[in-house]
Amino acid sequence: MEDLTLRIRNLQEKSRDLDPSERVRNRFIAQISGFANEFIANLPDVNAYESEKPDPSLFALDRKPVPLSELIEIYSTEVAGKGINPASGGHLGFIPGGGLYASALADFLVDITNEYAGIFFSSPGSVTIENELLNWLKSIFRFPESSVGNLSSGGSIATMIAFTAARDKHRIKSDRIASSVVYVSPQVHHCVNKALRIIGLEDIILRQVELDAGWRINPELLVSRIEADKRDGLNPFMVVGSAGTTDTGAVDPLAQIGAISRAHGLWYHIDAAYGGFFILTDEKRHLFNGIETADSLVVDPHKGLFLPFGIGAVLVKDREAVYHSHHYFANYMQDANSNEYPVNPADVSPELTKHFRGLRMWLPLKLHGLDPFIACLEEKLLLTEYFRNQLMDSGFEVGPTPDLSVSYFWYPSKNVDQNQFNEELMKLIHKDGRVFLSSTKIDGKFVIRVAILSFRTKLATIDRAVEMIEDARNTLVKKFSESTECLN
Repeated sequence: MEDLTLRIRNLQEKSRDLDPSERVRNRFIAQISGFANEFIANLPDVNAYESEKPDPSLFALDRKPVPLSELIEIYSTEVAGKGINPASGGHLGFIPGGGLYASALADFLVDITNEYAGIFFSSPGSVTIENELLNWLKSIFRFPESSVGNLSSGGSIATMIAFTAARDKHRIKSDRIASSVVYVSPQVHHCVNKALRIIGLEDIILRQVELDAGWRINPELLVSRIEADKRDGLNPFMVVGSAGTTDTGAVDPLAQIGAISRAHGLWYHIDAAYGGFFILTDEKRHLFNGIETADSLVVDPHKGLFLPFGIGAVLVKDREAVYHSHHYFANYMQDANSNEYPVNPADVSPELTKHFRGLRMWLPLKLHGLDPFIACLEEKLLLTEYFRNQLMDSGFEVGPTPDLSVSYFWYPSKNVDQNQFNEELMKLIHKDGRVFLSSTKIDGKFVIRVAILSFRTKLATIDRAVEMIEDARNTLVKKFSESTECLN
């Protein structure tokens, strides 16, 4: 026994570094805080995109400890300094995430106390906060109080939770899969396809419904598709509408699709991951009429509420369908099993181990109040209009007036194929990197997207983006003009 005690004490001494003293903790915090302050202060002056790749050798692990100052330097140059800078207001490509400072403080608190937010018994405070956040979302989107929800890692897992409930509600199993039909927009987010595949519905019929001139689902064509499929003996069971598509920011006619879904007994899912929180703005609230008719809804606070990556949300009206998919009992958890507790996050999600991600949403909303968030969303709408006007004045062509803050444009080159010109334009924009934009294809046409959602995107950011685009355009026009002259 004495030998065992001695061995334990020796190991105890070696492992002591894992629990640093207050003096060491203060030094660590000062170093991290110094980096954070410098990083944020420099954001307006650094590129939003750097194409250089990191050095993998700097990330290799061995048994030797490395000072925190050196690790911060590696992080600064090889992680934060490479690729897209998602904290930058110049991130106007894809759908920008956020990165509120208050959320970082929340994550720090959560990681220090190591809260487990899967079951009420374990951490009643964290589960209560997450349930209150979900109740707030229910009120915003006019979902009944009896609905259940979950704060997930993002829209993909949230979508999978909703689709699993839809599958089980409509009993889409075995021999019914191949004859069952889901109706989507051609611009539906690819997480829809992934979720269907993951939950065993890869072989269902995925029917793309034609769009109108504003890239929204055409309700009349949706009805005709459903009726035709029923006549053919198929089993329509779900419609996916979008409240802000990724490519064009379009909001489908939500109320009309809801009425169609009810009339035909279909599960109605709305993907509001990007656009949902624009319902808080006076100007765009009307676009969301009918969102309350959905059976399930996904929205991403790490987009429209500017939070750091890693928090999505799902609301589902049919509690029993969600529980059927996710609620299980294990003997070793019998102490935590009680009907007295509210909804446990672990009962409505694939996650049992659950990080308390809700605090990164709750703390900023409580600390700042809701008004700055609404003002920021309204600002993005006006910046989108301003950006489009600036580009049109500079000779670019733009897509239809967007519903929200995603738009697209192209340069109508005359001396070279337009797709080729705009592909080259995109490469020059990425090479420049002052502002990050992305591209997509609309009906085979190569176009450049702008997604204005970062809380740090301001008027000066848009002016810098326009200047960068014009510089790249002028370079290409000169290049192709000279090439044409050489051929002549």
